Amino acid sequence: MDLQKQTVQEHAGAPVAELRASDADRDRIADILREALAEGRLTADEHAERVEGVLNAKTVGELEVFIRDLPAAHAHPAGPAYTPVPPRPTPGSIPVEADSNVVAVFSSARRRGRWRAGRRLHAYAVFGSIEIDLTEAIFEYQQVVIKAISVFGDVQIRVPENVSLRGTGGGVLGNFEADTLDSVDSDAPVVYIDGWAVLGNVEARPKRGKLIEDILDRVQDKVDRKLRKHLDR
Repeated sequence: MDLQKQTVQEHAGAPVAELRASDADRDRIADILREALAEGRLTADEHAERVEGVLNAKTVGELEVFIRDLPAAHAHPAGPAYTPVPPRPTPGSIPVEADSNVVAVFSSARRRGRWRAGRRLHAYAVFGSIEIDLTEAIFEYQQVVIKAISVFGDVQIRVPENVSLRGTGGGVLGNFEADTLDSVDSDAPVVYIDGWAVLGNVEARPKRGKLIEDILDRVQDKVDRKLRKHLDR
């Protein structure tokens, strides 16, 4: 297609355009194209054609070609691929009392599927294992704190790829590990892990392939199908 034949020669003076594109860069361009389709600026064929080009693009300059004729490209110039967030939640924003508790004593406990995350969750694993899966959770608040205590136990926490993740904690003859994750969206939820492991393990990391938008899209599609079915009666 014509867009794919264009190169980044016209951007030769801009070093940023020559950088290798990241998955976050591709996601940002795909979001702009999806909004343009919804607004009627692109036809379905044009949208599909450009998305294919985005997936095959190698540099930031090649990606920008696909949106340079759209208003969003000029209203929101390219910035960093991530939005840094503070290591701790905003003082006073999170209550001291937990919205819910997950406890496993010589047993196992799971919290996963479609559930409301709340602002604070406490997890206690004593000679037991706990799994907290936020990949399909409903985030009612932007900041979520999970306090995880493991004593001869194991606490596994999984979050969607497109949220921000921060962790503070440690261990006594144990392991505490929380991957640092930055979302490209400044309004995305931020999950803070406050963990401590005593002869145990606490881990928090993103679950690859799981995005909040994917879940919302599926819910919206289901609502749209029900609405169309009702209107066809």
